[in-house]
Amino acid sequence: MLDDFIKNLTIHAGTSRLHEKDTHLFFQDDPVQIMYIVAKGMVELIRHQVDGNTTILQRARDGSVLAEASLYSDQYHCGAVVRQPSEIFILPKAAFLKLLRGNESLSTAWAARLAREVQSTRGLLEILSRKTVSQRLDGWIAWQGGELPPRGQWRDVALQIGVSPEALYRELASRRSV
Repeated sequence: MLDDFIKNLTIHAGTSRLHEKDTHLFFQDDPVQIMYIVAKGMVELIRHQVDGNTTILQRARDGSVLAEASLYSDQYHCGAVVRQPSEIFILPKAAFLKLLRGNESLSTAWAARLAREVQSTRGLLEILSRKTVSQRLDGWIAWQGGELPPRGQWRDVALQIGVSPEALYRELASRRSV
């Protein structure tokens, strides 16, 4: 379900586009001209490192603004790859900035959204600083209000906490046997 802020943006964005899995929306170092709003699906922001490794910096899902910080940059510092078939609204960067300048409540909602993203990132960094799978899982569960998602989403939890799915499954199995 899209929150009011995203609904307001999508009204100004106009129509959405459907993107197939493995479609690239933009590449690292491309100029920032468009802001992308994921209505449905999932898009990953991927940064390619000098040593050839890649880092996933965002998994934008339903109701997410992709690469929020790029609004204040001349070029994308990451690439964006569609990982699930996705419906995506596009809004020119200049139009997005104009909306924020001309609408105080929208601008305040944007600032609050960015603040929540910073809080979320800090929470995740704290979890990733923990040494064991058990400690990371405990931190993630506390961060999420004490609940694990349904079984079909455990792989996503493993990716978020920086462990292999198999290590997470072993940890969950050991907790059930106690």
